[in-house]
Amino acid sequence: MWDVNQKTLNSEVNFSGIGLHSGETVDVTIVPSNSNSGIIFKRSDIDKNNEISANFKNVSSAKLCTKIQNEFGVSVSTIEHLMAAFYICGVDNIVVSLNGPEVPIMDGSAKDFVKIIKNCGLKKLEGKRKFVKIKKTVKLKEGDKFISISPADDNFKVKFTLHYENSPLIQNQINKINFQEKNLSEVINARTFCLHEDIEAIKSIGLAKGGSLENAIVVQGNKILNQNGLRSKKEFVNHKILDLAGDFMLSGARVLGSVECIHGGHALTNQFLHEIFSDKSNFEIFEKRSSNTNVRKIVPINKRLAINA
Repeated sequence: MWDVNQKTLNSEVNFSGIGLHSGETVDVTIVPSNSNSGIIFKRSDIDKNNEISANFKNVSSAKLCTKIQNEFGVSVSTIEHLMAAFYICGVDNIVVSLNGPEVPIMDGSAKDFVKIIKNCGLKKLEGKRKFVKIKKTVKLKEGDKFISISPADDNFKVKFTLHYENSPLIQNQINKINFQEKNLSEVINARTFCLHEDIEAIKSIGLAKGGSLENAIVVQGNKILNQNGLRSKKEFVNHKILDLAGDFMLSGARVLGSVECIHGGHALTNQFLHEIFSDKSNFEIFEKRSSNTNVRKIVPINKRLAINA
């Protein structure tokens, strides 16, 4: 979290997989990028106007995944697990080139993405890493959903409460994660999930065409239909924390704050990011100057940051 310099990958990497919602096989190339360029998704199957900045303001849909779209209508969906992997591994600048409309779901977690990044390794860049320091508590409530963030000077912490009243197996799960910790394996390995009785309704709206027991946990009553069961006791809530971290990476800089979320999701998180950055008294942006904790406040806000508001 507290590395001074921005980072990118050491070299270009390639992988492919099935899109969870589109059902299409997509080839992905991740290309190293320069300081302050941020994270860019590029549709290689489209000839022009094919780049989309990974920016919370570019989210066009948050229905069962996070989808971003540029001003020309070009979009990429299901970016949240890859964005979480970039956050956890310390990637600041990269171009994700893909020949389809959706980032592959892989096994439903961020495990494969993290492995790819770690195998490639990171390159230190000249640019200094930008941080967003939350200065006061911000809250958002929508029905039974709630999210807040409070000041936490040197880390990003998440407390998530998950309620599934219709599932006797999931029921209520609560977990707290400090992303400053070294071992985040249970969050990284946590897979997306759904109730068996919801599958047909999801497919009826054109989603989950590529869904299977290979890339999602399916719960039916008191049973897990996946052969090997859960990877951890709190895999359900841990996946929600993974999603939240990926969506927060759309801020364009690393947020320092303590988040509490109750029964949230992609839509609530995106609405909350708009709420935070709509008022400049909620936050300040700085960069770290050295290996100690001295920082320099950035004024004005770097226009290349998604948080320019």
